[in-house]
Amino acid sequence: MEQFSQEFYNEFRSIIDSKDKEKAIELLNDLHPADIAELYQELDLDEAEFVYLLLDADKAADVLLELDEDERRKMLEHLPVDVIAKQFIDHMETDDAVDVMRDLDEDVQEEILSHIDDVEQAGDIVDLLKYDEDTAGGIMGTEMVIVNENWSMAECVREMRLQAETMDEIYYVYVVDDDERLKGIFPLKKMITNPCVSKIKQVMEQDPVAVKTDTSIEEVAQIIEKYDIVAVPVVDSIGRLVGRITVDDVMDEVREQSERDYQLASGISQDIETTDTVFDQTKARLPWLLIGIGGGIASATILGGFEGSLGAHPELALFIPLIGGTGGNVGIQSSAIVVQGLANGTLDIKNAWHQVLKESGVATINATIISLIVLFYNFFFLDNNAITAAVSLSLLAVVLFASIFGTIVPLTLEKLKIDPALATGPFITITSDIIGVLIYMGVCEMLIQ
Repeated sequence: MEQFSQEFYNEFRSIIDSKDKEKAIELLNDLHPADIAELYQELDLDEAEFVYLLLDADKAADVLLELDEDERRKMLEHLPVDVIAKQFIDHMETDDAVDVMRDLDEDVQEEILSHIDDVEQAGDIVDLLKYDEDTAGGIMGTEMVIVNENWSMAECVREMRLQAETMDEIYYVYVVDDDERLKGIFPLKKMITNPCVSKIKQVMEQDPVAVKTDTSIEEVAQIIEKYDIVAVPVVDSIGRLVGRITVDDVMDEVREQSERDYQLASGISQDIETTDTVFDQTKARLPWLLIGIGGGIASATILGGFEGSLGAHPELALFIPLIGGTGGNVGIQSSAIVVQGLANGTLDIKNAWHQVLKESGVATINATIISLIVLFYNFFFLDNNAITAAVSLSLLAVVLFASIFGTIVPLTLEKLKIDPALATGPFITITSDIIGVLIYMGVCEMLIQ
């Protein structure tokens, strides 16, 4: 991607201000759509609209797809629906068009669809909008080269040429039967090495890897990675070919999901960008901060109940940060491993108890080592043997609890169809802090009299 200097921005803005269309077009023609999208970030809506109307339709559509979702939504709200339909949607593949349409209200979607000349394309978009956006059906495209298994090689070549005229990229040629059920993939190499074969089904690769319309995006990504393919066909419940998903479609969705999970794990409740307003960022970040305040108050209340012990042995307060911090760190470690396993498919929810037992073993070893280190430290630097034992036993219990809790919570969330990334954030830390303090003060109360 090209890096623009401030001088370039100033020059381009002056061209826009003077409405010099020829110079603007000359400059834009040399830029990649991604670079124009970057340039757009420095323009206001009126200036951006002026730029868009100078682009040819295909390039304008590519630029729109490169924009950040929030910026794209602002642009679409600023443009007339007929311009959106003619200048953008008409020149996009169906999966890209659906991505754009999902940002709009239903009434706007309907109005845009009414302005699309290609009735078949409009119908495909309507069908795709019905699918959940987090499934294969929601991100698939319908542009494919499809041949019938009973065609001759000559018929196949002729039909492939006709279908390919309207496509930018061809990844595979899919073979279907008379009922449009997916039967195989036709290797283009066979067209050269077996030009005289009588039927396509004699040379096609049978039983291709495919996904169903309700397959999750994460599972689609795992399949593409596992079989090292650049596109995967999508079939309906009875095996009819309805679309295809390319690797770039999946990577875009996986990247967005990773960003959402990272923000969720950081205690950010909504998808935000650095360009969002102060109000939007505050609204996204404040909820978990308030929950954290609630957790802090709960910990303080618990400590207040042991005021007598703390008053008699003020040195107990020195180890409260150690107990709470260690428990929070251990819980996040355990939950992060589980969430990662669920995301990449190495951990099956059906084997949840196996993971819990395994984590219990790891936790026992870690807890023992950590507790012994603190025990030896306190033995030499603390005069009270009862406090020395209480701190080490508490640490042992807290680490065991946090490890198991950090394992069970994401597995439970996954079972309930809730994003398990929630378990790698403040929820685990706050809970581990509260329970850790409760365990610590309870053990101290029992051992120190």
